[in-house]
Amino acid sequence: MQDTYSYLAFLGIALFNLLVFPGGLFALSLGVLFKGLDRKIEARLQRRVGPPIIQPVIDIVKLSGKEAMVPETAQRPLFQSAPLLGFIGMAVCAALLPIPGVSHGLPYMGDMLVYFYLIQLPAVALMIAGSSSSSPFGTLGFSREMTLMFAYEIPLLMVILAVAMKVGGDHFAEFSLMNIITYQEENGQFITNWVMLPAFFAYLFFLPGTMGVPPFDIPEAETEIVEGPLLEYSGASLALFQLTSALKNIVVLGFGVVIFFPMTLGDNIFVNILWFAFKCFVLMLVSCTFVKSATGRFRIEQAFGFYLKIPALLAAISLILVWFEY
Repeated sequence: MQDTYSYLAFLGIALFNLLVFPGGLFALSLGVLFKGLDRKIEARLQRRVGPPIIQPVIDIVKLSGKEAMVPETAQRPLFQSAPLLGFIGMAVCAALLPIPGVSHGLPYMGDMLVYFYLIQLPAVALMIAGSSSSSPFGTLGFSREMTLMFAYEIPLLMVILAVAMKVGGDHFAEFSLMNIITYQEENGQFITNWVMLPAFFAYLFFLPGTMGVPPFDIPEAETEIVEGPLLEYSGASLALFQLTSALKNIVVLGFGVVIFFPMTLGDNIFVNILWFAFKCFVLMLVSCTFVKSATGRFRIEQAFGFYLKIPALLAAISLILVWFEY
């Protein structure tokens, strides 16, 4: 009987994390809010009025009420399942994400390696969408997305290894996100550690690529391939892609906060939630909003070369320093 109660308690906590907090409603609301703020601030930086902050909400509601069209020549099962694949992956990621001083995330599953694989699902979903749509623009977008994903995965993996080895010590690796938070509470945040600083900058460069914003919005370039993989999508399917994008923003920003500067402000839960959201917002401004407001778009070969030269080199420096530190 006790085992049954323990199982039901675990299931209840898992569902709460998945549907309400830190994933679910919390992550979705924060992600949509950030999208609205990002567009508004970008417009102001470019001396435009810009859309209202609630514009992403308006777009998602309008799209959700429209019919989702499927091209006659599309591979229907793949075409219709692609948006769901990316959304489920990001929903699980958001539920796994610990919020320092507030939540441990989904119990026993907060591992950086799990994140490394799940974070790629929205890109995989876009590739499936593009390749199954029968559109030449979608096929080109699929090709670009695959090339870009291979490029930014390399520095991300080295960043994860550098963090894991720094926490593990003595040439061991610790991938638990909660143990990484505990280590920084006891030894100081990695953002203030000169050994980990190159890895932090590498992660900053990773963010605009995985979030698909300029100068790395190559797979969906509106002026070149008119949204590429998303060209043939409409209605609720397109709304699901937009929700996935909002969730992914919170996941990758929150992941950066957790592994580099998880410091809390006392023991008040609400204060720490606001502090976590504020740190994610600042990270978004620095790595995405300011950058895309002042840059054009890279060509795919430029983006690929950039990730292999600068972020990968920075992450490798931290990885080598951590290795010789022990």
